[in-house]
Amino acid sequence: MHKRSSGILLHITSLSGKYGIGDFGKCAYEFVDFLKNSNQKYWQILPMGVTGYGDSPYQSFSAFAGNPYFIDLDSLVVDNFLNMGDLKNLKDINSISNIQYDKLYIEKYKVLKVAFENFKLKSSIDILKDFRNKNSWWLENYALFMALKNKFNGKSWIDWPRDYRLKDKKTLKLARLSLKDEIEYHIFLQYLFSKQWDNLKSYANSNEIKIIGDIPIFVSTDSCDTWENPEMFEFDKKLKPKKVAGCPPDAFSKYGQLWGNVLYNWKNIESTKYSWWIKRVKHCFKLFDTVRIDHFRGFESYWAIPAEAKTAQHGKWKKGPGMKLFYAIKKALGNCDIIAEDLGFLTPKVQKLLKDSTYPGMKILQFAFDSREESDYLPHKYPKKSVAYTGTHDNQTTLGWYNNINSIDKKFCDDYLKNYLNSENLNSLSINWKFIEALWSSNSNLTIAPLQDFLGLDDSARMNTPSTLGNNWIWRVDSSLLTESLEKQISVLTKKHNRL
Repeated sequence: MHKRSSGILLHITSLSGKYGIGDFGKCAYEFVDFLKNSNQKYWQILPMGVTGYGDSPYQSFSAFAGNPYFIDLDSLVVDNFLNMGDLKNLKDINSISNIQYDKLYIEKYKVLKVAFENFKLKSSIDILKDFRNKNSWWLENYALFMALKNKFNGKSWIDWPRDYRLKDKKTLKLARLSLKDEIEYHIFLQYLFSKQWDNLKSYANSNEIKIIGDIPIFVSTDSCDTWENPEMFEFDKKLKPKKVAGCPPDAFSKYGQLWGNVLYNWKNIESTKYSWWIKRVKHCFKLFDTVRIDHFRGFESYWAIPAEAKTAQHGKWKKGPGMKLFYAIKKALGNCDIIAEDLGFLTPKVQKLLKDSTYPGMKILQFAFDSREESDYLPHKYPKKSVAYTGTHDNQTTLGWYNNINSIDKKFCDDYLKNYLNSENLNSLSINWKFIEALWSSNSNLTIAPLQDFLGLDDSARMNTPSTLGNNWIWRVDSSLLTESLEKQISVLTKKHNRL
């Protein structure tokens, strides 16, 4: 379990960067320095997979491949694979603070194609050989999948011609030959991603910063994983999804949440002794020091919605793999540093699964202040073995939340914090700092706040609003806000509450 410490949640996309999106360049190294100077021990990020329509990091074309958007272009200039002129259009879309994914998609891939052509002229393709051999178990099929996706104009593999959809051996053999260059391009992108991420992670670790990564429970219906292993998922004989994922209606959502990911066929996965899941978790621990597993309650039971449904209302609870999966992971990989995202509707069975898994669960301070009921999310109740957050990427910012709650809940929040913090300088603190102070002073061994809360930003800086499309995942930080005085403020607070 984590010793008493703290960290900051900020996805790679939200770094400042020069080329339209945060990346593994100078902005990332400067953020590591900011964490170190603030006496933080953890940097939490969101999933780093290749995003598609909607740009959600929780909907990726592969459970194993990394997002080429994160590749640092300045280092490709240093390596002579690009010149500064190639980057002009990307610099132009950087003038607006939010990410413009539609333009980024066109311009960044255009530049990466130029880098690949120059790489072939100036280097031997053999440079990729070692990387290719080590990762062939996922990389070869992924690169073929992406090349075919391009061939079929971005269509979901479910709508590809029959022989490609069903992976006819002769058809795919010919495709590997005819698409050889495109396949090598995707391998090149993964090579760059891997090399640059390894360097950044090494830098963070050498500065005593650990990285918390994130595994989405489900994979995208349109992904290499579902195409490669359809028997692991709830597809019918024509390879159309039978059941998809989501959440039932609750206080936050009248119709529930319809995520649309095809569900696992847990019976078939169990017959393989969970080998794909073990590979997935093992791969994540190559990338990260700690891994948060998203939607942990879905391993006890999950909401199964008919694929043709328009909302999540008419789903049914189905039994998940439970501890069988986690015993298999533990047997194969030993004790892994995993955080369970145990939010949502928690039954006694889900609570038992969390206890049996021995993973720490999550506490969200924004969920604490419902005056109608006594909440487990109040800081005085946090067990040591927990990871506490002001809010996550799916919540409002703390300031946005406080500005929008009703007056009764606001009074409950104000009175509670006054009593709990019992601090003379409390009135001088804004709500975001009261929240951070309350977390940092709690019993939870690990506490994390999104960078937006340290900066006191309103909902214009919100990362994601669940069940909505558009205006999500676009926020970026203005690096001029990451000042020495902010470092000092965070550092003083962290020392005060012994989170060093």
